[in-house]
Amino acid sequence: MMTGSILGFVAIAIYLAGWVFHQRQLRLDSQTKPAALQIVAGGAILLHGFAIGDLMFVDGGLDLSLLKIIALLALVINILVWISGLKKPLQNLNLLLFPISALSLLVALLSTSTKPALIMSVEIQAHVLISILAYSLLAIAALQALLAGYQDWQLKHKHQNLLMRTFPPVQTMETLLFELIWAGEILLTLSLLSGFLFYDDLFAQKLVHKVVFSLVAWAVYAILLWGRHYRGWRGNKAIRWTWAGFSAILLGFIGSKFVVEFILS
Repeated sequence: MMTGSILGFVAIAIYLAGWVFHQRQLRLDSQTKPAALQIVAGGAILLHGFAIGDLMFVDGGLDLSLLKIIALLALVINILVWISGLKKPLQNLNLLLFPISALSLLVALLSTSTKPALIMSVEIQAHVLISILAYSLLAIAALQALLAGYQDWQLKHKHQNLLMRTFPPVQTMETLLFELIWAGEILLTLSLLSGFLFYDDLFAQKLVHKVVFSLVAWAVYAILLWGRHYRGWRGNKAIRWTWAGFSAILLGFIGSKFVVEFILS
């Protein structure tokens, strides 16, 4: 546990150093250095992974406390962005991800467990993994929507700050947004199907909120993808629908766990 904590604090330091480095590059020449950022992010992610593994795998089971899950989600999001960043211009997401990741990991390291470790079957572990991947992809889509909305607002008001000059074209930003939503919707579908297959009572008291809000999110994203394909939805409408779906996920997953672990307990 002590080794995991040390690695976690080093990861936090690297995240913050990477954020400062990114900001400095933008101020100096308005150009990011993707290779350097990938190296920094890769080091932080590796240490973050060791720290989370040490925090979550305890007593022969899995600690799924809310704050540790949030730190795990931050890790998965960073991994997905890092992999995608090898081919696509996603480095500016690190301006949001690095401080969020540092904060989530710090809170997880300093907090105590709010629920006992669970021993789960392989099927349930697969369901949890798919769910985390789905939530992570849709979280990246929500962050991408924020950046796309900011870019759209800047263009309409004819602003051109340092951050704007590092963005790819609006069409590229929107294409990437819907690619993320498609991938997230597919995984969310698999998550719901595996939940119905592997849980004996998916509508049990402590799961009903997650299921209902996940179904609402699935429907919102499905309508958004339909609107994109058949009505050409884009811009602010696409951003609003993206955040409506992600808000449902936040309420169902984070909200329900917060109520169960911190209020009802």
